[in-house]
Amino acid sequence: MKTASFTLTLALVLGLPALALADPAMTMDSAKGKIFTDAKGMSLYTFDNDKGGKSACNGPCAANWPPLMAGASDKPSGAWTIITRDDGGKQWAYDGKPVYTFKADAKPGDVNGDGVKGIWHLAMPAM
Repeated sequence: MKTASFTLTLALVLGLPALALADPAMTMDSAKGKIFTDAKGMSLYTFDNDKGGKSACNGPCAANWPPLMAGASDKPSGAWTIITRDDGGKQWAYDGKPVYTFKADAKPGDVNGDGVKGIWHLAMPAM
């Protein structure tokens, strides 16, 4: 995590776009293995009801499971792609699966959303 933070800081100091130097997410070791996190260290999740690279989590669902949104200048990188949500917003997806944070995770490294209703899972790097 320190390397990604250093890279982001260096990019900001040099005035470079941060995503030109790194993927939209970082990895962190957790009790459940290596997981993806957003830039704040909050765990990322996938939703079993998402199919075909399309988010099925909208409205109240998205209030509890905020999507990891992509900025207008963000570009896909490797397994990271950008999907268009029903509201027209852009969301990051890993290996074709949209990714989300979880409202009940209070601090970086929390993994409270893993296994919720049997359909929410930690987003993990492919091995």
